[in-house]
This record gives sequence, C-alpha cells and structure tokens, in this order.
Amino acid sequence: MRIGADGFMRDEPVYLVPYDPTWPSQFEEERAQLVRVLSPWLVGPIEHIGSTAVPGLTAKPVIDIMAGVRDLRSSLDARAALSPLNYEYFPHRSDVMHWFCKPSPARRTHHLHLVPVQSVLWAERVLFRDYLRLSSATATEYAALKRALAVQHQFDREAYTDAKGAFVRSILDRARGQTERPTSEQPSV
Repeated sequence: MRIGADGFMRDEPVYLVPYDPTWPSQFEEERAQLVRVLSPWLVGPIEHIGSTAVPGLTAKPVIDIMAGVRDLRSSLDARAALSPLNYEYFPHRSDVMHWFCKPSPARRTHHLHLVPVQSVLWAERVLFRDYLRLSSATATEYAALKRALAVQHQFDREAYTDAKGAFVRSILDRARGQTERPTSEQPSV
C-alpha cells in the first residue's frame, strides 16, 4: 500500500504473475456467492473476464468478474447488497458500469463489474476474452505488451490500463471481422 503526499491510500503497484490454474475455481467460488447476493438484479450470466480468464496468460492476480444487469439505474441497490461480501464500490466509468474491488483498493483480489447485458461494453469484454482464448499467438503478444507496460507504469494502474487500449481495440476489430476460429491455432480451453 502506498500513501500519497495528500495522505490518502494509493493502489498497490502493478505486478504480473504467471498463470495460476486455480483462477477458474476461484472465480467459480466467487460466482456462487455473487449469484446468491445479486440474483434480484441479474438478467444475464456472471462471466470470468480479463487475463485471469485466459488459460496460460500472465496477469495481475486479480479475478475480474462481470455480472449482467438490465441497466445501471435498476441495479443501484446492488451496491449496498455487495458490502457483506467485502466489495467496495467506486464510481469508475459510472456511465457504463458499477465497478467494485475486493477487499480494498490497496490490496485487490477481485474486481466486479455490473454491466448492462445488452451494452457494447458487455459484448466487447466477452469478445476480447474469447479471442484471446482462441488465439495463443495473440495472447502471447498481449502478455509481452502487459509485461512492458507493468514496468513502465508500475505505480499507475490507470496509465497501465489506458496504455493497453490501442492493442485491445485492434484485437476487437480483428475479432469482429473474423467469422470463424483462427485456422492456424487450436482453442486453449
């Protein structure tokens, strides 16, 4: 944990670890708890997204979870309901999602994104994850970029995430233009 000059707690540094084969089961355990708490607001699945959802991919050791809700307004009360599971709400990108981290910004083990299931954001996150799962070459390229950016932006998570943006957009464009699985590669799941 870092304390800024203003006295406020800061995020822990960006660091990456090799793929952990327990990440899918950690997601499933968390998903079971979330289903119980979020059932009044869910209209879609609870998805494991982000790098921990791609077998073999280097990642920050944070399980990224996306839960499908009808819209942001009707899921406002879910914010309070998640408190007993130690999720803290933050108004990050509040125009497209309700965003939470667990157990705190200083030491994150989980991110939770409540996202309208019919939104562009929902579709893009699933598409990006699925493309990386299907293309080991792309996943390898993404891992190399992430390692370089983790060094460059070690103490700025926002800059780290933003710097991946052009790559993510290029993969989304590629995935949208593709009608079938990459022919030279087999799925990694």
